[in-house]
Amino acid sequence: MNNERELRESIRSVVKAVKKKRLNEEKDLRIIIQKMIDHELYSLNEGQVSDVDPSPNKSTGINVLEDLLKKIIPVLETDYKILTTSEEQRQSFRSHVIQAIVNTLKPVEINNDADPIADINEDIEIDLGNEDSDQDKFIDIRSDSEKKADEEPEDPRADFGIEGEDETGRNMAYSSFKKVETSIIDSFELLSATEDKELFHDYLIANVKLYFDKFETELSGKVQEPTNQAYAAASGEDNLEEPTDDEIDLGL
Repeated sequence: MNNERELRESIRSVVKAVKKKRLNEEKDLRIIIQKMIDHELYSLNEGQVSDVDPSPNKSTGINVLEDLLKKIIPVLETDYKILTTSEEQRQSFRSHVIQAIVNTLKPVEINNDADPIADINEDIEIDLGNEDSDQDKFIDIRSDSEKKADEEPEDPRADFGIEGEDETGRNMAYSSFKKVETSIIDSFELLSATEDKELFHDYLIANVKLYFDKFETELSGKVQEPTNQAYAAASGEDNLEEPTDDEIDLGL
C-alpha cells in the first residue's frame, strides 16, 4: 500500500515538473517573440522620425509647452520618486509643486497684461515730513547678535508651504521647483496671445497632474495586467493544478 502511494506521489511530481517546464518554455518563447516585435517597431519608428519631422500642434502655446515639459518632467520625476517613505510625502510634493506653478504664473500674467502708460502715470509719493523726526533720534541698543538674529530672513520654505501637508514633501518640492521655475517663466513669457497663454496654463497644470499619476503608478508597483479565463486557458497558466488520480492512472 505504501509502495503504491509513493508511486502515485512520484508520478504526480513528474507530471507537475513536465507541465511546469512546458509552461516556462512557452513563456520564454513569447518573450523572445515580443522582443523581436518591439525591435521591429522601434526600427520602423526610427525610420519614420528620420524621414519626416513631427507635425507641430496648431497652437503655439501647446508647442511651447511641449518643449517645456521635456525639460521639467524628468526633474520632477527624479525628485518625486526619491520620496519612498510614505504616500503622504509624495502627495505633499505633488500639491506644493502644482500650487507653486499656479502662484508663479499669476504675477507673470498680470505683469504681461499691465498697461505701461498707466505705470508711468502712477502717482509718486514724496515724503515731506520733518527731517528731524523722532525716528531719526532713535538709538538702537541691541547687541550685534540680536541685530543679526532680527535681520535673518525666515525660512522661505515656510511661505512656500501648504498648511497641513507633510514637511518632507514640502521641502523636496521647494528644492525641485527651484530647478524648473525659471524655465516655466521663460516659456510663458514667450507667449503674447491670450489664447496661447490660457492653453499653456491649463495644459501645464493638467499634464503635471497626469505625470504625477503616472509616477505614482510606476512607484507603487501594484498594477496588474488585466486578464481573463480564456487567456489563462490558452497560455496554460491554469494547468499547474495538482494532477488527479485518474490522470496518474492514465500516465498524464
